[in-house]
Amino acid sequence: MDFKGAEAVKVMNNTTLRKKAKGNPRVFGYVEVVFNVLYLFLALSCGFHILANASVQAQRLAGAMAFLLAAGDMFHLVPRIALVITGDQERLRKALGLGKLITSVTMTVFYMLLWHIGILLFSPSGWDWSAAIYILGLLRIALCLLKYNRWYDEAPPVNWAVYRNLPFLLLGAAAAVLYGSHMHSLPALKWMWLAVTLSFAFYVPVVLWANKNRKLGMLMLPKTCMYLWILFMFASI
Repeated sequence: MDFKGAEAVKVMNNTTLRKKAKGNPRVFGYVEVVFNVLYLFLALSCGFHILANASVQAQRLAGAMAFLLAAGDMFHLVPRIALVITGDQERLRKALGLGKLITSVTMTVFYMLLWHIGILLFSPSGWDWSAAIYILGLLRIALCLLKYNRWYDEAPPVNWAVYRNLPFLLLGAAAAVLYGSHMHSLPALKWMWLAVTLSFAFYVPVVLWANKNRKLGMLMLPKTCMYLWILFMFASI
């Protein structure tokens, strides 16, 4: 290989290394943009539909839950959309980190509301874990607010992602048990337990291993679909 050829290879290798170090901001490309916009539209539409047809407190809370879900996710998804379009990861790093923090908090409240709605609808006799559920939710929010999460870093610590998601996982498991144990009480919510279970099944691998394999981030798409399924079920009551 001549000198010019060697230099060309060296330049190409350096460029590849820089791209790998920086990361590809367009992980899902414009498909992600379309998906996120459609998701937000459908979540808000469900919220309006549920509230427009609400006759009891549980339905009104379900409508509020839909708006909370969409509003919280906007803080994360709008910067994601901007990232895909502009590719300017450095400029958007703070907005992305703040969006993840806000979404983590609102998703916690989402599951607390989901639990409370279940209690209102089913009025379970003999057991009520509400106090423990609310403590888990507040614990998760407190953990999310700690500086050790390093939300604005390019590679936040995985151990803190595990710490803050443990109470969140228990919160989801409790909601799945509540709705699963009353799956025949209200046909429209028969599969609520499955939607909740699958949402966490898609989410856990992302928390644990997405830092090593970025393609695992694609599991957030079916996870998001589970949230829409949850809202669709409430909209069909």
